[in-house]
Amino acid sequence: MQQRASWFNVVSVALGLAFLYLPILLLIIYSFNESRLVTVWAGFSTRWYGELLTNQGLLDAAWVTLRVALVSATIATVLGTMAAIALVRFGRFTGRMLFSGMIYAPLVMPDVIIGLSLLLLFVAIDFARGFWTIVLAHITFSMCFVAIVVQSRLVTFDRSLEEAALDLGCPPVRVFFRITLPLIAPAVIAGWMLAFTLSLDDLVVASFTSGPGATTLPMRIYSQVRLGVTPEINAVSTIMIALVAVGVLTASLVTKRRAANRQRLEAT
Repeated sequence: MQQRASWFNVVSVALGLAFLYLPILLLIIYSFNESRLVTVWAGFSTRWYGELLTNQGLLDAAWVTLRVALVSATIATVLGTMAAIALVRFGRFTGRMLFSGMIYAPLVMPDVIIGLSLLLLFVAIDFARGFWTIVLAHITFSMCFVAIVVQSRLVTFDRSLEEAALDLGCPPVRVFFRITLPLIAPAVIAGWMLAFTLSLDDLVVASFTSGPGATTLPMRIYSQVRLGVTPEINAVSTIMIALVAVGVLTASLVTKRRAANRQRLEAT
């Protein structure tokens, strides 16, 4: 018997959603404002999106952010998948507790601690801060998220297909790339999208590990917001929201389609 939602629950959910999404909605609306004053509506206009094309500082920061996100998400996905396989397939090996603790530590560690510790490391080894230090920092804190997503898929993975392929003489490496990887691909893709989104959004860790010529878009936006919000910032923030939303929806559709195809194959 279904229970009807009470007014208290409905109002609580509505207020929670409004608190989360109303500021984002206002930002998107005012990105199309004609006036330079971001709090005064003067009519609909897309002029600030055109102004972005002439703002070389924001364009350079956006390009750095995109490159960092692509490289760090790809490497973090490879390392996170390998870590998940080691935790699920290798059983209780020596040092498993320490290994799993090191993998999951960035989940509960504050971003300030991660950024400061990496800064001290790069200074100690005399590694010039720049593009690659940001990439290494983003790999450090995003790899654990990929490992969790892939590990949750491997826990419920049916190994009978792998065992059948091995019994027929297929090498283990080919079994992984021809059978295991396609079956866990939705989790791998979801992990990559999560790592990519976290890299796009990061401000604190990148602020500690960046150097000359490696300013990310969140850092650029934060430095300009301290002097006052401008319509260009609303426009670039709206573009980032749209990119993240499209990426999440695409990953969700791909995952659902793969799951539906797998169920169809199992039914036949």
